[in-house]
Amino acid sequence: MLADFAVWGYGLAALVYFIFGIYLYAAWRGALKGGLLLLTISVSFLWALSSAVFASTQVAWLNQLALALDVFRSASWFAFLVLLLRPLLAPAARWPLGIAAFIVGSQLIGVLVSGFELVGAELGMRFHIALSLASAVYGLVLVEQLYRGMPTESRWGLKPLCVGLSASYMFELYLFAEGFLFGRLDMDVWAVRGLAHALVVPLVALSGARNSSWSLRMSMSREAVFHSTSLAVAGLYLLAVAGAGYYVRYFGGGWGRALQAALSFAALLLLALFFFSGAQRARMRVLINKHLFPYRYDYRNEWLRFTQALSSADGKLDLGESVIKALSDLVESPGGTLWLRGLDGTVRTHSRLNQPRIDASEPSGSPFLAFLEAREWVVNLEEYRTSPAVYKGLELPEWLALFPDAWLLIPLKSAGSLVGFVVLTAPRASFEVDWEVLDLLKTAQRQAASYLERMLSAEALLEARKFESFNRMSAFVVHDLKNLVAQLSLMLKNAERHRHNPAFQEDMLETVAHVEARMRALMAQLQEKRSIDPTRSVDVAAVLESICRRRKDQLPRVDLLLPADGTCIVRAHPERLERVIGHIVQNALEATPENGKVIARLGGNDADRVVVVVQDTGCGMSDDFLRERLARPFETTKSSGMGIGVFETRQYIRELGGDVRFESEAGVGTCVTIELPRVARGHSGQEQGVVSQHD
Repeated sequence: MLADFAVWGYGLAALVYFIFGIYLYAAWRGALKGGLLLLTISVSFLWALSSAVFASTQVAWLNQLALALDVFRSASWFAFLVLLLRPLLAPAARWPLGIAAFIVGSQLIGVLVSGFELVGAELGMRFHIALSLASAVYGLVLVEQLYRGMPTESRWGLKPLCVGLSASYMFELYLFAEGFLFGRLDMDVWAVRGLAHALVVPLVALSGARNSSWSLRMSMSREAVFHSTSLAVAGLYLLAVAGAGYYVRYFGGGWGRALQAALSFAALLLLALFFFSGAQRARMRVLINKHLFPYRYDYRNEWLRFTQALSSADGKLDLGESVIKALSDLVESPGGTLWLRGLDGTVRTHSRLNQPRIDASEPSGSPFLAFLEAREWVVNLEEYRTSPAVYKGLELPEWLALFPDAWLLIPLKSAGSLVGFVVLTAPRASFEVDWEVLDLLKTAQRQAASYLERMLSAEALLEARKFESFNRMSAFVVHDLKNLVAQLSLMLKNAERHRHNPAFQEDMLETVAHVEARMRALMAQLQEKRSIDPTRSVDVAAVLESICRRRKDQLPRVDLLLPADGTCIVRAHPERLERVIGHIVQNALEATPENGKVIARLGGNDADRVVVVVQDTGCGMSDDFLRERLARPFETTKSSGMGIGVFETRQYIRELGGDVRFESEAGVGTCVTIELPRVARGHSGQEQGVVSQHD
C-alpha cells in the first residue's frame, strides 16, 4: 500500500511538472531566467517520472537514475536562485556558485560510489543522506539571501517563489535530518515527497506571472484561481469534518453512528450555504484579488462583461437596470437606483435593482447636480460621513435619507453634460474603495452614460416622429375642414335669399353659424404650433362656469365650488386655458359612471397661486401608468383617445409658470390639481382688461 501511494504521489508530481513545462515552453520568450526555469521543471519531471517507475517496479538501476536526476534537479534550482541573486551581490562575489558546485559535485560522486558499490551500502546511504541534507540547508540559505536582499517594494513578485521553495527545502531538511540520525530514510515521508514538491508548482507559476523580466507571457485566470481556491477550501473543510466524524463515531459510544450522521448532514448543509451565498463568494473574491494579484481587477474580462451587460439589455432587464447591475457587479454591490435627467432638466428616478420604489426628484441647477457635473467624482458616502471636508462644496439632497444603505454615488456624464447618476447600496462583503476602483468606475460610467444618452435621444426622436406624423395628419384634416367651411358658407348665402319660414330659417342660420365658428376654431387649433398672441388677464372662475355650463346636459353633473369673492385672475390665453381645463373636466366625466360624482373646485385662499381641483369617483389609473406613461404624448387608457391632451395641458400650464399634479387610484378615482400664478388685484384690470365668460 505504501508503494502504491508513492507511485501515485510521484506520478501526480510528474503530471503536474509536465503540464507546467508545456505551458512554460509556450510562454517562454527567450530570456535566460525563463529558459533556466523551463530546464529546471523539465529535469524535475524526469526525476518524478523515474521515481514513480522505481516505486512501481523496484528495479535497482531506476533508483540510481532517480538519485542522479534528483541531483540535477537540485543543481538546476541552485543555478536559478544564483541567477536571481546575481544583481544583489558584489560583481566579484563567486561564493554562491562555488558552494553549489561543490555540493552538486559531491552528490554526483556519492551516486557513482553507491552505484558501483565501491563502499558498503550503509556507508553509501549515510553519505548520500548527509549530502542531501547539506543541499537542503544551502537551498534555504539561497532563498533567505534572495528574499532579504530584495528591496521591500520588489518582494511582492518573488514572495510566492520564496515561500514555495522554502517549504520544499524544509520538507527535504526534515526527511534527510531524520534519516541522518537513524541511518535510513523514513519511507512514509519519502512516499509523499513527490506530492509535496507538486504542491509548490502553483507558487512558482504565480511568481512567473508576476515577473516580466523572466520573459514568460504567463497569466493566471482569476476565475480559475477562484474555483481552485473554493475547491481547496471545500476539500480541507470536508477533511476536517471527516476527522471529526471519525472521532465522534469511535468515541461517542452507542450514539456514535447517529451523531456522525447528524454531523455529516449539518456539515454538508453548511457547505451548500457557503457555495450558494453571494456574500461569501464576494468575500473570497476580494481576498484572492487582494493577496494573489497585483491589481484588483482582470480588466479585459471586466470590460468584456461590462460591455456585454450594456449591449444585451432585453426583456429581463431594461437598459437602466443593466447599467445598475453592470456597475454594481464591479464593486460587489447587490443593486441600486438610476436617476436620469428629463426634458425639463429635473433628475428623477428611472430604474431600480433590488431597491424599493422611491418617488423623489432633484431640480435642475441644484448645488448637488452642479457638484457632480463640475467634479465628476465618485462619492463614497461612508467617507463623506466621516470626512466631509474631502468633498468640499458637496451638499447632499434630503431625499438621500430615504436610502439608509446608500454607499456609492456615481455620476453619469457624457459629452460634457450630466446625464444622471447611480446610487449603489452597500456591498455584500467589506470592500475598500481605492484609486483602482475609482478609476474603473469613472471609466465605466462614461460608457454607461453614452448608452443612456443614446437611449434618451432615441426616445426623443421617436416622440418627434410621432408629432411629425400627427402634424401630417392634421394637414389633411385642415384641408377637409376648409372644404366643409366653404360649403357651409355657400349654404348661408343661399339661405339668406330664401327665407320662406322666418323662425325656421333663423334657427337654421344660427345653428349653421355656430357650426362654422366651431369648425374655424378647430382648424385654427390644429394649425397652431405656438402661441403668438400675448397673454391676458383671465378670470378662472368665469372659465370654470363656462366649462360647466357647456356640459350641463351630461351625466354625471359637474358640481362647481367657487370661492366667496368669486374672482381669481391669472395671465393666460383665454381659449387655450378653457380648452386645457375643459379637457381635464371632460376626462373626468368620461371616466365616471352616471351615478358617480365629479367636482370642480376653485381655491382662492392662497395669495400667490390660483388652484383648480377636478376630482372624480371614476375608474382611476394604476401607479405604473401614472408615473411612467401619463405625461408622455400618445399614451392613453381610452380606446378612442389620441393621448395628447394631458401632455398639452402640462406643457401649457408650465409655460404659464404653473404646474399640474395627478393623484389617482385604480377603482377609486382621480384628483387633478392645477396651480397658476395669481395676478395681483391692482393689475387685474389693466392692459386689455379681464376676460370673462361673456367675452
